[in-house]
Amino acid sequence: MDKRVLILATTTGYQIRMFGEAAERLGVKLVFASDRCDQLEDPWWDGAIPVRFHQESSAVEAIVAAVRRQAVDGVIAVGDRPTVVAALAARTLGLPWHPPNAARIARDKRHTRKALRSAGLPTPWFLVARRTTPVASIVPASWPIVVKPTVLSGSRGVIRANDAIELRRAFTRVARLLDAPDIRALQDSAADDIVVEQFIGGREYAVEGIVEKGRLLTLAIFDKPDPLDGPYFEETIYVTPARVSDATREAIESSVSRAVHALGLHHGPVHAECRVNDRGVYVLEVAARPIGGLCARALQLTTGEAQTIGLEEAILRHALGESASGWATSSGASGVMMIPIPIEGIYRRVSGIESARDVAGIEDVQITAKPDQQLLQLPEGASYLGFIFARAASSDAVERALREAHRRLKFTIDRALAVNQPRTLSSVSELD
Repeated sequence: MDKRVLILATTTGYQIRMFGEAAERLGVKLVFASDRCDQLEDPWWDGAIPVRFHQESSAVEAIVAAVRRQAVDGVIAVGDRPTVVAALAARTLGLPWHPPNAARIARDKRHTRKALRSAGLPTPWFLVARRTTPVASIVPASWPIVVKPTVLSGSRGVIRANDAIELRRAFTRVARLLDAPDIRALQDSAADDIVVEQFIGGREYAVEGIVEKGRLLTLAIFDKPDPLDGPYFEETIYVTPARVSDATREAIESSVSRAVHALGLHHGPVHAECRVNDRGVYVLEVAARPIGGLCARALQLTTGEAQTIGLEEAILRHALGESASGWATSSGASGVMMIPIPIEGIYRRVSGIESARDVAGIEDVQITAKPDQQLLQLPEGASYLGFIFARAASSDAVERALREAHRRLKFTIDRALAVNQPRTLSSVSELD
């Protein structure tokens, strides 16, 4: 009988398709649980179990009832929102995964900060305010600061403020974002909370890992060569191996490992973000899930049997009980560029894709924006134009390839007439 893995996700987008492709190679059956209405009979023809992630008990009951006849052998969560229900379902089904309380802490920036501070890790000062809190009552301990929602990810709603005037503007903007219909539809009480915290300078890195029975196994450390100093924090390039000294690498791994223990994460994939400066390593977050979107394609792993596998296959194999000990990134260097949105407006077309693919070291260019799609930049936006993937002998060569490929792409976007009126468009085309 084929092995079966329960995969919880908010959507059935391209990252889910990548897990599907990996499952086919392994001969594994995926059982989906997705946030959708249970009154519609399989509207996407994927056989997914309909759940509501904000209704945790009923979601777990629906999952347990659906897998009663054919048990599942492992659990995976894609994205931040499903992690708590995934943890509860795993506990109920007797499968190894992260504990529910750890998943709750990891997806809430407020609770993450408290846990890291209690563990003695370097932590920025912070305070939490409701989105309806009068801005005048918020008194930062120092400047500059960062204003961010407690539950959103991907830098959405994250704004730097250097003084009281900028704080007022940033807080008002984040509060307005949290009042948007798509956020209110989450029915998440934590979506009313806003974190105001100290801005931490320095270089930023991402860590991809798997926790195995409480022990962090680092799969890769990604370098983020573009400065992330604000006012917004749009991520663009990830390159691995990170260009750091052995001492810095050890400090990053040690700090993320301590953060994993502080949050209580126990078994499964984790994605961490941290900043490094002359005061040490500041762990910003540790999510109980793998890296998002198509970015996982930038990472290839070598197993103990000298096999080369992608991250999705690695996560599936680990969910089915295979040890990740001995797995490591493949030789050479690799990276991804999340193609930033240069202006707000309506996406029309792109040229230069074949030229970009001809750049030495480029493996692929994937444009995920659709013609006539409305584009929003950060901090309100939550998407990119697409992804560029590269592989070369060194991290420097990967970065050069990604930048050159991006330079060759020409996007046509009908510009919005005003920042505050993104739906009012001019007929002027912008090329970048």
